[in-house]
Amino acid sequence: MTVTSAPPQNTRLMRTLSVLRDVVSRPSGAIGLFLVVFHVVLALVSPWIVPYDYKAMNSAMMLTGPEATHWLGTDHLGRDVFTRVLLGGREALLVTGIATPIAVTWGGFVGILFGLIGGRIDEVLMRVVDAFLSLPWILKMLVLIVTFGTGVEVLIPTLAFFYGIPVIRIARAATHDVVARDFVSAARARGHSRMTIIRHELLPNVLDTLMVEGAMRWSWMLLAFSSLSFLGFGVSPPTPDWGLMIADARGFMSFAPWGVLGPVIALSSLIIGINLTADALAKALGIDRAQKAPV
Repeated sequence: MTVTSAPPQNTRLMRTLSVLRDVVSRPSGAIGLFLVVFHVVLALVSPWIVPYDYKAMNSAMMLTGPEATHWLGTDHLGRDVFTRVLLGGREALLVTGIATPIAVTWGGFVGILFGLIGGRIDEVLMRVVDAFLSLPWILKMLVLIVTFGTGVEVLIPTLAFFYGIPVIRIARAATHDVVARDFVSAARARGHSRMTIIRHELLPNVLDTLMVEGAMRWSWMLLAFSSLSFLGFGVSPPTPDWGLMIADARGFMSFAPWGVLGPVIALSSLIIGINLTADALAKALGIDRAQKAPV
């Protein structure tokens, strides 16, 4: 009787489902995944379920408290805070949802490539990465944003570039753990090209690490995006955004705190959800997030 192996696609699907079950079986993973899915679904359907136009201003309703018609009150322009909170995550999820895969892809590729090459080239690259990471992230991003503008077409590549650089260190560290193994040496002895070795030998063995790192980068990008909006370098008014809403309402915090509490709770719950999911994913994949990258 001939025994046939399962197709690679089925094997990957079964492993993905197994990891997902492991994540959901952990209380932190279940809570985190619920929060993430909730915010993503809310961002998709919020334009059709919000009670008011997010741009609609009412001078007679400025800074009113929570009530039956305005669940989170109104802001200093008489706009419904609940409506703007519901819509506030759309821009952040769009920008960071695109920038995160780009950052992990290019940073992971560079880290794997130079981890495979090794030697002096690898050491020089890491010194450049260390020097770049020693500078405050906010200053580096502000230089590009002030130079090129604050549109989505600028924010996405800016975040993807700056947050891809730390991924280089993680990918390089994971590659160093794999590159000395026998199957990589055998591939080199057979004369395989570097790209072939990366695609068939290294990437499958560091992909789990990159997935966990991508989840963490996503949460940090969300914080960075909201910080830029808070400083006035993210989205432009009147677009609803949590960071921009916090900046607009901070001056009224003492007597109208709902304008700040709404977006703060929304942003915090999303970031907590991503971090809980990333922790559960790391445990399911057997990855030690506390391990430091070699220098």
